[in-house]
Amino acid sequence: MKINFVVEDFSVFKYIGSATAARAIYRNMPRDADLDLSWNSTRGRVDLAHFHTFGPMALAYRTYMRGVKVLTAHSTPHTNVGNIAESGFINRLYPPIYRGFDHIITVSNPCDREIKAMLPEIATTMIPNGVDRGIFQRYEDKRKAFRAALGADEDETVVLALGQQTPRKGIYDFLELAARTPDVIWVWVGGFPYGRLSKDYSRIAREKRRASENVVFTGFVPDVTEAYSGADLFFFGSRAETFGLVILEALASGLPVVARGIPELREIFGDAVAFFDTLDEARDLVQSKAKLHLSGDKARRFTEQFDIRLIAEAHAKLYRRLAEP
Repeated sequence: MKINFVVEDFSVFKYIGSATAARAIYRNMPRDADLDLSWNSTRGRVDLAHFHTFGPMALAYRTYMRGVKVLTAHSTPHTNVGNIAESGFINRLYPPIYRGFDHIITVSNPCDREIKAMLPEIATTMIPNGVDRGIFQRYEDKRKAFRAALGADEDETVVLALGQQTPRKGIYDFLELAARTPDVIWVWVGGFPYGRLSKDYSRIAREKRRASENVVFTGFVPDVTEAYSGADLFFFGSRAETFGLVILEALASGLPVVARGIPELREIFGDAVAFFDTLDEARDLVQSKAKLHLSGDKARRFTEQFDIRLIAEAHAKLYRRLAEP
């Protein structure tokens, strides 16, 4: 059975969550005799193409490929609000684009409900995101290197955020909390993969220039496990998600996580994460080392159910069901 992964992972787009998730699944797929895997192949017949993005390259390939067409719904309309400029126009494209696929993989129960409400005629299968627990763990040497680059002493608290610099991802709250906690070092890893198409691109650039001295913007980093290892706490201020893969990576790295209490995250992560609804609550959690120590102790154990090998096997099982005669 020939399976082709279709992922627009060129340039800065290789850093977005959908590309990260796709690479992890591809690397950990069971190498059984009946599975012949390819990545962004444009030649030859395939039995099934698994799309993780739906940009121009992917949609062009979809028009002429033969075989079962499967899409993972890494993004849904509600996650574009506050993330991309002109999100209303873009969101109107989702139903006609998604109808061009034979099957949709959803990454969480909330995501599944949104897709079914939008396209009740399309069959779905829920397979959550996974994390490679062999890669995402705490490394003492990387911790020392990351903190040395920051100029952070071991007794200083380093809070890490990771994602696109957009309102949806909570960048304004990140900056406000940093201003309220001058004794804490706040680090944001990530940039503007969509460039000026990102929501509030110019305003965010101005706010970053005005940020307090305890804020560091690293841009993209080649080894994100250094950042996870070097931090004491992971902050996730996103206002809308289908899953929240970076939370899973942080938990696997043994980090306590403070996240906005949106329904999607509460349903997926439960008491493995410390949730806030107001900035005052977020500030108190960041400064509460006792509470965060408890959540950090159980963080890595929680991720066992999302081990990437289990998730990859679930994909292989679905491929066989959809593509075998």
